[in-house]
Amino acid sequence: MAIAIRDVREHELDHVLALNNAAGPTILPLDTAKVSRFFDNAEYFRVAEVDGHIAGFLIALRENNDYESANFLWFRERYPAFVYIDRIVVAKPYRGLGLGRVFYADATSYAEVRVPVLSCEVFLEPRDDVSVLFHGTYGFHEVGQQIMPGVGKRVSLLAKDLPSYAYVRDTYLNGPTGQLPNQPWLAERPRSGPPSPRRAAGGQ
Repeated sequence: MAIAIRDVREHELDHVLALNNAAGPTILPLDTAKVSRFFDNAEYFRVAEVDGHIAGFLIALRENNDYESANFLWFRERYPAFVYIDRIVVAKPYRGLGLGRVFYADATSYAEVRVPVLSCEVFLEPRDDVSVLFHGTYGFHEVGQQIMPGVGKRVSLLAKDLPSYAYVRDTYLNGPTGQLPNQPWLAERPRSGPPSPRRAAGGQ
C-alpha cells in the first residue's frame, strides 16, 4: 500500500466536497463556494492518496487568515501565532490505516517551523471519544470550551505546544536571513487568493 500526503489540486475539490459532506455529524458541511475559498486561501490543504485514490484531506489555517469560524476566532483572541486545524476527514474505506496520525504528523511538521502552537477542537455534543482520545495521545490539551454560535454544540478547544519552534525562530526566522531555508518541504502551497498579512518574523 502506497500512501502520499500532498497539496490538493483544483480538479479534486468536488471529491473533497463529497468526502466532507459524507463524514458525519462531527464535520460541519461545506458547499462549493466554501471549499473553493479554502483552496484559494488555506495555508495548508492536503490530501492523502492511497494507491492512487484520494482517501482523505486536512485543512489548516494560519492566525491571520480571513476566516470567520467561531473556533478559529477563539484562538485568534488568545494566541498571537498558531496553526489551526479546521477539519480532517478520512473516507470510511480507509479508516483504521493510521491516516489520521500520518496527517497530524505532516501538519505538525508544517506548523512547528512557523508557529509555537497547533490548535483544533473536538465536539463534546455529541461527544466524540475516539477524537478526544486521539488528540490526547497526540499531545493536545484542553485550553477552553465554548458553545458554537449557530450550531449550538459544545466543543473542547485544544492546543499542542511545539517546542521545536523556538529553535527555528531563533536560528532562522529571527536569524541573519529572516526566513526558512529554501527547501521544497518548507515551501508554502501556491494559493489563488491574496496572501495573509503576517506578524513580525518569528510569529510573536
